[in-house]
Amino acid sequence: MYDLVLKNGTLVMPDDVFVGDLAIRGEKIAAVGQGLDAGEARALDVAGKIVLPGAVDPHVHMALPVGGTLSCDDFLAGTKAAASGGVTTIIDFTVGSRESTMPDDLENRLKDAKDSVVDYAFHAEMVGWTPRRLNEMREVAERGVRSFKFFTAYSSSGRRTENGPLLESMRVLAELDALAVVHAEDESIIQATLDQMTDEEKSRMRALALSRPDVCEASAVGSVARLARHAGARVHIMHLSSRLGLEELLNARRDETRITAETCPQYLLLTDDVYERQDARFFSASPALRTAADQEALWGALLENNLSFLSTDHCPFTREQKAWRGRFDRLPYGLPGVELMLPLAYSEGVMKGRFSLSDLAELTSAAAARLYGLYPRKGSLMPGADADVAVVDPEAEWTVKASELRSNCDFSPYEGMPLRGKVVATLSRGEIVCREGRFTGRAGRGRFLAR
Repeated sequence: MYDLVLKNGTLVMPDDVFVGDLAIRGEKIAAVGQGLDAGEARALDVAGKIVLPGAVDPHVHMALPVGGTLSCDDFLAGTKAAASGGVTTIIDFTVGSRESTMPDDLENRLKDAKDSVVDYAFHAEMVGWTPRRLNEMREVAERGVRSFKFFTAYSSSGRRTENGPLLESMRVLAELDALAVVHAEDESIIQATLDQMTDEEKSRMRALALSRPDVCEASAVGSVARLARHAGARVHIMHLSSRLGLEELLNARRDETRITAETCPQYLLLTDDVYERQDARFFSASPALRTAADQEALWGALLENNLSFLSTDHCPFTREQKAWRGRFDRLPYGLPGVELMLPLAYSEGVMKGRFSLSDLAELTSAAAARLYGLYPRKGSLMPGADADVAVVDPEAEWTVKASELRSNCDFSPYEGMPLRGKVVATLSRGEIVCREGRFTGRAGRGRFLAR
């Protein structure tokens, strides 16, 4: 009747948490309950363990070209790391350019992802806007890409979309009921600040935070929200990092803008104090890290459902790739994180009393799956869902060490952080792909998720 039964675990369901069994048939969850008869099926005793829906990380950058290099995790290494941390679905990005079409970008990225271990989807990156892009958006939407990435910064690389093209794009998104996902930083504020900096100031990592202040994020959030409201489009703010940005988000909601946002573990657990450290260059990322007051505001927003979910913005570069070149803005921006999202959220959220197990499942899985059109296939332990499961040992105590993680990145921003709770098994569509620290999946088993 069943192929595998997880017995006696603490099951985290959408509206309940109870000790029971979860049965899998093929790639799907077949039943949940108590005292399920395994029959001839394989039984796995998970007594004392927490059984969660596999985590969804909706913001990662595998093999991303940046400044003449690539983020150091390709889709094989990156999804091995994801699976090791209980992440069973990722959403990456196409790599746009002025010269290529968006359908071509999607084809190329599907080739990049062919070795993925877990299931994946894409956001379409909007780069080099021209009117023809509007029909290209319709084409990739028909192929199951229902979210479109816009930048309000990085004009030198062609990524910035000016307000006029952004408004026209949002009108198409409203027509398609697709989603604009936005990197929200006001480039004019960044550039004006940089223009006034001396070379000596730019030679210190503190300049990263000074050049991308909280008002830079808030200004962009407010502007993007106004355009979305006018177009009748849905918009999602990626990696929200500041209290001021959060205030703009809430103001937009009061004006009936259909706007959501995520934040990342780095903005909840790290502050701009790291820019004074000897290894400060490893923390180059945008948005910049903020203050303890910003952290407090973001934690509160998660608890009050004003931020929808967690993501990692996993974009790893090695120590060598982040070698100091004399100025903060000559570094590749990005941090590793996909393997640690669920353990960090459990240890710092649940174990410190900030939220419940049900909240944990919502923030690391269900909410992102819903927003991006994957629920209830992903993000749930309900019968009929894909058998994507993360099993957590709540009593395991361990310390983050980059040398013990599966990412190709040779440092972790959380190095030395003590954690309680560890992923001890991960199932992707019914297959155990990682157990007790041993990877058991295979390259290429991940599937593209048309949404």
